[in-house]
Amino acid sequence: MKILTVVGARPQFIKAAAVSNIIRKHHSEILVHTGQHYDENMSKVFFEELNIPKPDYNLGVGSGSHGKQTGTMLIKLEEVYEKEKPDFVLVYGDTNSTLAGALCASKLLIPVAHVEAGLRSFNMEMPEEQNRVLTDHISNILFVPTKSAEKNLKDEGIKKGVYNVGDVMFDAILNFKKLARSRSEIIEELDLEGKEYILTTIHRAENTDHIDKLSNIVGALNECGKTVVLPLHPRTRKYMLNYGLEFSENVKVTDPVGYLEMINLEMNSQKIVTDSGGVQKEAFFMRKPCITMREETEWVETVENGWNKIVGTDREKILDAVLNFIPSREQKNIFGDGSASSKILEILDKR
Repeated sequence: MKILTVVGARPQFIKAAAVSNIIRKHHSEILVHTGQHYDENMSKVFFEELNIPKPDYNLGVGSGSHGKQTGTMLIKLEEVYEKEKPDFVLVYGDTNSTLAGALCASKLLIPVAHVEAGLRSFNMEMPEEQNRVLTDHISNILFVPTKSAEKNLKDEGIKKGVYNVGDVMFDAILNFKKLARSRSEIIEELDLEGKEYILTTIHRAENTDHIDKLSNIVGALNECGKTVVLPLHPRTRKYMLNYGLEFSENVKVTDPVGYLEMINLEMNSQKIVTDSGGVQKEAFFMRKPCITMREETEWVETVENGWNKIVGTDREKILDAVLNFIPSREQKNIFGDGSASSKILEILDKR
């Protein structure tokens, strides 16, 4: 069986690290990197430290408008698909690479398998929501991570080919947590040894592209009086310069870090403040209180379980949560047993 996997962004590299390792023990895999994330700290370092196979194709699409980026991917992916003739195309998550990978395969009548299907924020203004909804509706096999994702698909009339396998990012955490502990250099470099700190990530366009929202986030972090560690996304850095925003001395700004360094920072943090879907889950896996700077989340289970607080971009709400939020109950196991990757392969074998 030949499986063609499409990745293009940092969260997908992490998921592919878990699944590709299983696939390649039994079958042929063609790995295509669209080049959506092309910065070395956002891309190359992930392949190296997670031992992900070198991509068979790097399309080098780079940045651009949603239409230009997706359209360029479609053109280049079509050439690869027609040459390789895979049995399945495997896509992950909710990026432009996900939609392009699925749509191109669907047009060529190649079965599409979507990992992390069924997630919904119910905010169609988010590009990620558009991508995940459209991808789900043209996929033949839908691997959902949670019961709520399964219900979302059922509510939209998608009942065939749906499999609840658990979360592949949980697989990745279990696989790499021990290795991440050896990457303590980041703790030493930032002088965090023995200190309580807040780990923060900010990257979503809905926050970075609006001066009032980004100003509120920066203001709350500056005012909290706690040590804040912020690996700064290139987009966020650009908009901060455009808006003339600066962090105070309590915020330690770094370049983007590798996955293992990020896990290390998460493990040693007091709380996590983010607008990232993946980091919300990782906070849950690490048993860290999470504060989400969005109006909604796809990972509703983390909120219902009391370990994630949605605060939007209101300055006072962010500040209050940073200072006062603590989980309200014991965690439940809601993301599977850490064997999602093996279950995915078993199902593809049967199909």
